[in-house]
Amino acid sequence: MYSIKEAFYTLQGEGMQAGRASVFCRFSGCNLWSGREQDRERAQCRFCDTDFVGTDGEGGGRFANAAGLAEHIAGLWPFAAGAQGATPYVVFTGGEPLLQLDEALIEAMHQRGFEVAVETNGTLTAPAGIDWICVSPKGNTPLTQTSGHELKLVYPQQGVSPEHFADLDFDHFLLQPMDVSHMAPSSQPRHDNPLQATLDYCMTHPLWRFSLQTHKIAGIA
Repeated sequence: MYSIKEAFYTLQGEGMQAGRASVFCRFSGCNLWSGREQDRERAQCRFCDTDFVGTDGEGGGRFANAAGLAEHIAGLWPFAAGAQGATPYVVFTGGEPLLQLDEALIEAMHQRGFEVAVETNGTLTAPAGIDWICVSPKGNTPLTQTSGHELKLVYPQQGVSPEHFADLDFDHFLLQPMDVSHMAPSSQPRHDNPLQATLDYCMTHPLWRFSLQTHKIAGIA
């Protein structure tokens, strides 16, 4: 059984794949926060800006097996003249997708011609077969998935620094300013200006590429 908060067709807004047409499949649940605002202050990850509770979002629901979910996701891709030449692409995200994403679902998506991406907090090991692994570490949590295609660190975070990850086996290192607009003052980072802090760090540490949440700027999902 897979529990899906929402599934929808959009453009990837972050990281090295920004701008790419994608189906986003958001799993319900996370191992670092319950998703309830009353628990945010006690959570291991306090800055999440995503609703991953339940299965009531657009395209959400419960799916009994990998084939059923894969068919649902495939139905969201525009298999039409305008999509010719584009490889179908699905991004599994959350919450924490590796609580549910497994080899059966990855294989079911591959059988339907999709490239498979995952956006994970890195506390769980990814199953085999994923085509693009994006790890976004969270402060004061153990990092189990220490290799992948991109490491995208939200900055600044208490208890974690970019230097902790610079020697890991990733193709790309991205630094993304923390969005504090939805956070209570007690949960916000101590730095007054996360955007400027991120710019400054990338300028002085060129291993790291500056990353923005372009979907928020463009006003898309």
